[in-house]
Amino acid sequence: MKKRFFVFSFAIVFCLVCFAGCGNVSSLEAASREANTYEINATLNYEEKTLTATEKLTYRNDSGFDFTELKFHLYPNAFREESTTFKAVNNTQFSRAYPNGFSEGNINITLVKVNGNEVDFQILNDDKNILNVPLGQTLKNGNSVEIEITFDLTIPNCNHRFGYGEHTLNLGNWYPIVCVFENGEFVTDGYSPNGDPFYSEVANYIVSINYPSDLTLASTGEIVDETSKDGKTTRTYQAKAVRDFALVFSDEFEVLTATAGTITVEYYYYDDEDAAANLQAAVDAINTFNDLFGAYPYTNLKVAKANFLQGGMEYPMLVYVSDEIDLDTEYKNAIIHETAHQWWYGVVGNNECEYAWIDEGLAEYSTAIFYDYNPEYGRTSQEVFASALSSYLLFCDVFREVYDTLDTSMSRNIHNFNTETEYVYLTYVKGVLMFDSIAELLGEDKMIKVLKDFYENSAFQIAEPSDLIESFESVAHKKLAGYIMSWLDGSVVIEELGN
Repeated sequence: MKKRFFVFSFAIVFCLVCFAGCGNVSSLEAASREANTYEINATLNYEEKTLTATEKLTYRNDSGFDFTELKFHLYPNAFREESTTFKAVNNTQFSRAYPNGFSEGNINITLVKVNGNEVDFQILNDDKNILNVPLGQTLKNGNSVEIEITFDLTIPNCNHRFGYGEHTLNLGNWYPIVCVFENGEFVTDGYSPNGDPFYSEVANYIVSINYPSDLTLASTGEIVDETSKDGKTTRTYQAKAVRDFALVFSDEFEVLTATAGTITVEYYYYDDEDAAANLQAAVDAINTFNDLFGAYPYTNLKVAKANFLQGGMEYPMLVYVSDEIDLDTEYKNAIIHETAHQWWYGVVGNNECEYAWIDEGLAEYSTAIFYDYNPEYGRTSQEVFASALSSYLLFCDVFREVYDTLDTSMSRNIHNFNTETEYVYLTYVKGVLMFDSIAELLGEDKMIKVLKDFYENSAFQIAEPSDLIESFESVAHKKLAGYIMSWLDGSVVIEELGN
């Protein structure tokens, strides 16, 4: 996620208004039994801002195909100076991302083994963003293989998912992660400065990290072991059936803890006079979305204030909230939005490169209706929807005036949006308008039943647009595919809906 405030290059400023159980616990265990497993042992050199690690992936081929190689994303290489096609930061973001000037980050693969035997691997593309691992034999459907990868990271001085700033060191999308295999091929979409260019299946993680003991660490997962010696701490985390694994370090973090039912909620922060209320926003979000959509299946959630140039970023059991957000109401809105992503992206996955409107649109819609169930926050969903509509119409008017044309289709690859602003308005803003429009057709109670059904039936899976449409049609008993497609292909006339 992330985009809370945006500036058009043609000098018009748009402020994007921030809209933004038990069954799932047992399904977590079932998903875990079917999932691949990553074991990562890492050492952070905080002074040098480097990390060395060994990763072991036990990969079971359940694709229905046989293949002879595996491909892995190398997302940190989007922070290389030479990266051009799949770079992490565009020119409009540069000064905020690199306040001290450009700083390179990268991942260097030093050794790869397949079932214990060293192999010759390839780093593909000019941007060096894909690791190709030859298996040496055919991996037949139903069989497993163990891949061991040794790698080094250079962490850039960059206020981003992967990088360090004045207050935090962020490790998001930092290790080789296997590409999803579907329709007979690996999906190798590269990084993009627009949105969240990530697509992964759930997996199990056992991550052991060695780091200076004077740092405080927030991470995906549960702590299962911790030792300290000679100023260093080694902490081991376990996480079952999650789509990613991220960490945030700081020597300034203070920590507040609360509970949402049986779920432990922790807020890691610095320079925050409203810390208790911000922690409560996360608690309220979990309680609300548990009631509305279905149980949060994990034992904890951490919210970490971070040096991050965009509004927030979701990872399983961990979310970043940018310290650049000055307005208290928008800071809480970001917490609520990122918490909603634990349902839409985290448990119910989707290809964020192809169908970003699914998780972003649903997270925005969830955030909007949160306010109706929590009136103490001083907002209503109707106020959010009205602001979204006026903002979207203004965007369309200005875009057409400047470029003489506007493609309002939503279902396109993240790389096919011309600007970050265009991406935001056609996934976040148009996405929330679409779901509000459908809710108007069905009624709020039926809309919630649809989302409950979608969450239950798509938990720990990769959801396609057809899965969401099926939930709408089966629960609402209405033929909605054509109506939804008119939003996705850009043929719906939103101006008329707003009159």
